[in-house]
Amino acid sequence: MPQTMRSVLAIVIGILHVLPVGLSAEARDTSWQTPRTAWGTPDLDGVWSNETLTPFERPLGQADKPFVTQKEAAAAAARIQAARARDAVVRPPKTEPPPVGGNVGAYNLVWMDFGSSVVGTNRSSLVMDPSNGRVPVRPEAEARRDEARRLSTDSYEHMSPWDRCITRGMPGGMFPAGYNNYYRILQTPDTLMIHYEMIHEARIIPLDGRPRLGVTARFWNGESRGRWEGDTLVVETLGYVDGGWIATSGSQRRIKGILHTSQLHVVERFKRVDEDTILWRVTIEDPEIYTAPWTVEIPLVSRRGSRIYEYACHEGNQAVRNILRGARVQESDPEPAP
Repeated sequence: MPQTMRSVLAIVIGILHVLPVGLSAEARDTSWQTPRTAWGTPDLDGVWSNETLTPFERPLGQADKPFVTQKEAAAAAARIQAARARDAVVRPPKTEPPPVGGNVGAYNLVWMDFGSSVVGTNRSSLVMDPSNGRVPVRPEAEARRDEARRLSTDSYEHMSPWDRCITRGMPGGMFPAGYNNYYRILQTPDTLMIHYEMIHEARIIPLDGRPRLGVTARFWNGESRGRWEGDTLVVETLGYVDGGWIATSGSQRRIKGILHTSQLHVVERFKRVDEDTILWRVTIEDPEIYTAPWTVEIPLVSRRGSRIYEYACHEGNQAVRNILRGARVQESDPEPAP
């Protein structure tokens, strides 16, 4: 990973930022009522975003700290603002190329979408269960992840489904990434669609009680079925292929590249809690990969008036081919020229 990107992630993982009041019980308008569709269900329509400075997992050594103080948040806010100011300074271009094998740089912060606040629940991690804020991954699953990384330049089959422009996965596609964190939700009486900005996917969720296709039907993103429980939309997803990734973005750090099996079972809950917030919660089970179920909670914040532009992942995308070509060159001439 280029040094610039490492620096960005180091800043983000340490951020415990000033919190928006959207989910604060004392600040919420008690007269607010859930908006409803013409057919009576809660209205989730609109463009929503989940960028956040909250770390996905709680940092090691903070198992007993599920929440942050406002003083810590304010200090972290100042750090990220200072980092963005430094990154915005115009610098003269370098006239000399980096040495062979050296750092060629990466995006600066103007291209990234880590947000300017953390989740309004005041949590110190997006993982809320187990109580230590850490995903209970089995050591053998981490070993398989590490082996795939080692082999990533041997074949495209060891690369991320995102790098290959297939999918970011589910629930991975609902986790924040470094950019393109918008989601367009459309509803009808019997269907809900989530249009992802990243990779330009459209996920169709039937709500009409239709049966599943059966155990022989397997999909990268599983097969989802939704139902309303009061004002909460519950979406259960089964029917996954073996070998997908639970998370494909570096924002999930340790969890990026953990494989899932066909036994993956995902339950999501969408609940609109105020005019500008849908609280999204997902519980993940996969007994061969994790020692226990685990749960992530992320607010989806309204981006009223915004639109999603096309993310043309494959047209002109040369990255996978160039990575593999470069690896073959290194294999034929492992010693770079001085």
